[in-house]
Amino acid sequence: MSRMHASRRGRSGSKRPLTDKVPEWVQQSPEEVKNLVAKMAGEGISMAKIGLILRDQHAVPNVRLVTGMSMKEICAEKGVKFELPEDLTALMRRAVKLSGHVKTNKKDMHNIRGMHLIESKIRRLVKYYKREGVLPEGWNYSLSTAALQVE
Repeated sequence: MSRMHASRRGRSGSKRPLTDKVPEWVQQSPEEVKNLVAKMAGEGISMAKIGLILRDQHAVPNVRLVTGMSMKEICAEKGVKFELPEDLTALMRRAVKLSGHVKTNKKDMHNIRGMHLIESKIRRLVKYYKREGVLPEGWNYSLSTAALQVE
């Protein structure tokens, strides 16, 4: 797949092994993994970080293989709600960080363009989430409110 704002193709990288069964060295039961995911999500840890913690500290290579559910489904089942979707939050965090850089370096045209590209991705994602019903119709993105929501 190609990148959104470049004329190059996507990044290459390692792929997960194609397997449909839980490795025999996994110690935790599915219920223990669900409780760990719900506990960490309740503490405000992002889903990507939860996956890394489970992989590195608890020897769970793939939550979906062990539990049969995604982390998002587990959080919904356990009643843990997030204010904003994780991908939108990450983009807003990048935009806030880059806006601080652009304020101090007003002639940095490359990063000003990067800021415009990030904000266009945010607007596109907000439009999608409004259409899917994840965000309310009255929700709008602005940099000042993003700085408050992300921090």
